[in-house]
Amino acid sequence: MAFNFGAPSGTSGTAAATAAPAGFGGLETANSTASGFNFGGFGLTANPAVNFNIGNFGVSTTSATPFNFGNSLASAGGFGGFGTTSTTAGSAFSFSAPTNTGTTALGGLFSQPTQAPTQSNQLINTASALSAPTLLGDERDAILAKWNQLQAFWGTGKGYFNNNIPPVEFTQENPFCRFKAVGYSCMPSNKDEDGLVVLVFNKKETEIRSQQQQLVESLHKVLGGNQTLTVNVEGTKTLPDDQTEVVIYVVERSPNGTSRRVPATTLYAHFEQANIKTQLQQLGVTLSMTRTELSPAQIKQLLQNPPAGVDPIIWEQAKVDNPDSEKLIPVPMVGFKELLRRLKVQDQMTKQHQTRLDIISEDISELQKNQTTSVAKIAQYKRKLMDLSHRTLQVLIKQEIQRKSGYAIQADEEQLRVQLDTIQGELNAPTQFKGRLNELMSQIRMQNHFGAVRSEERYYIDADLLREIKQHLKQQQEGLSHLISIIKDDLEDIKLVEHGLNETIHIRGGVFS
Repeated sequence: MAFNFGAPSGTSGTAAATAAPAGFGGLETANSTASGFNFGGFGLTANPAVNFNIGNFGVSTTSATPFNFGNSLASAGGFGGFGTTSTTAGSAFSFSAPTNTGTTALGGLFSQPTQAPTQSNQLINTASALSAPTLLGDERDAILAKWNQLQAFWGTGKGYFNNNIPPVEFTQENPFCRFKAVGYSCMPSNKDEDGLVVLVFNKKETEIRSQQQQLVESLHKVLGGNQTLTVNVEGTKTLPDDQTEVVIYVVERSPNGTSRRVPATTLYAHFEQANIKTQLQQLGVTLSMTRTELSPAQIKQLLQNPPAGVDPIIWEQAKVDNPDSEKLIPVPMVGFKELLRRLKVQDQMTKQHQTRLDIISEDISELQKNQTTSVAKIAQYKRKLMDLSHRTLQVLIKQEIQRKSGYAIQADEEQLRVQLDTIQGELNAPTQFKGRLNELMSQIRMQNHFGAVRSEERYYIDADLLREIKQHLKQQQEGLSHLISIIKDDLEDIKLVEHGLNETIHIRGGVFS
């Protein structure tokens, strides 16, 4: 953005060309032919007709007219430079717009200049200091104008322009300060009835947590030690520069047994009393503010009126670029101090988020371990359930056999027996399931044979299939045992028959002899 202020009404065109800078708005502005200025290598070239020295910066040229800013303006009350510090508002944000607007940055946005003539005079004086000062009445006024421009860009110092008018104070809120930006802050959603009040302590969070009970008792004493009031801590949060934010609320109990929270505005107004504020400062409180939501009227006023020193175009663009207009609100960032503060807050929040992510990661790992254990237990319970189901079925079978003992076979039972015989025949058929069982047995034998050679290979058989194989082999073994017992009985019968024949032959031989 570039600015170009014309010459005053009483100055001719030539005087304006020699006394005023040609292109106000950039540090690389070229000087007129009557003067020159070089400060810290900003690109303003010096004219050999002037010898200029500011402090110890060593900016000088060869000329017969030496000039020293510090001595020349000593009678005017001193000349503000980079060493001058500007007083700014507190660094914390408050969305409650308290009456004491000097403590909060966002609350100060609502205070707009109301005296139009004063503001107009200040603008005229600023324009005169930046474009055409008449302090010295010669070409040095052009150098002074550039120096005022530099101070205005930087946002600090005083702009001298007339011997009869006080100098203009350049703060970071002036419209020409270049070190400005617009950020966004989250709007609180708490209501006044929630009674939340923020106290910023100049102590570390660990110290606050270790002495939280003593802190609550001290705040209770600040409230007068009323037994119907109870101080509660909603939460604590670490802030930059070893500060801690403590959110409190006070509960008031009535004689009939009911209780309510003291409204935030009422509690804040009590804390802002002079004697109470002194007691809070003795406890280490550096700032107090309410945490309540903004009313629609306050939001509308804040968005419609740009803060002091912020370009309306930039403010409008900030409203357009708001990523979440329902939850975020634009706030100005003026100067490096405010930018550094927000950077520290962002770093602090990043650390808190990382800590929370670490906790969540640990919880997820623990849940994964619990899930693995639960899956194993579920599988174990399934096997146990199947085993109990088989045992229950066997008990039911025996019970049914006992119940049906002595009764004739019914038609449905005969049909069921036929179906079971058919299934048994299919199982024993060599080309169907029995062949598959034999193939599985062959694979098991091969695995046992090659297990020593290829120990790294492992084959697993499903538990149900293995149980079926065992049952089938058991049936085969029972069948073989039955056949062996039949053969043994037959052999006994054959021996008995053979023994009888031998005795018969022996008896007949004795008779004939």
